[in-house]
Amino acid sequence: MSLKLKIVTPERIVFEDTVDSVTAMTQMGEITVLPGHIPLVANLQAGELRVRANGAEQFLVASTGFLEVRSGNEVVVLADTAERAEELALEQIEQAKRRARELMNQKRAVDEVAFADAAALLERELARERVAMRRKTYRDVGKAKQDR
Repeated sequence: MSLKLKIVTPERIVFEDTVDSVTAMTQMGEITVLPGHIPLVANLQAGELRVRANGAEQFLVASTGFLEVRSGNEVVVLADTAERAEELALEQIEQAKRRARELMNQKRAVDEVAFADAAALLERELARERVAMRRKTYRDVGKAKQDR
C-alpha cells in the first residue's frame, strides 16, 4: 500500500509521485503520514519535508501552507514555497538570512506587521538551511563510503 503525494506551490508542481510516507512540520508539531491515515487538514510550518519511497529518502523544504490527507491514500501539500534539497544553494540562503535579519532590525520598533513578515522570512531561510545542510552531510557521507 502506498500514498499518492503531490506538493504544489503557486508557481509549479514541486513533487508528484507514489511514496511510502511523508513527514512534515505542522503548527501542531511534526507528523508522518502513512497509508491508511485518516483524512486530515493541517497548517504547515516552515520546515523540512521527508519523503520515503522504496527505501530511499528525499528531502524537500516548504514554507507555510496546508497539508491535506484525503481518503484513498492521497496527500496534497499546498505551500507558499517549496523546493527540493538539490535546488538549495547555501550561499544564497546565507544572503537571504542576512537580509531578513537586517529587515527585522529596521522594522522592530516601527512596523509590527513588517517585523512579523521579516521574522517569517528568516524562519523560512533557516528551514532551507537545515535541509541544505542535511543534504550536504548525506552527500559527503555517501562520497566517503564510495572512496573506501
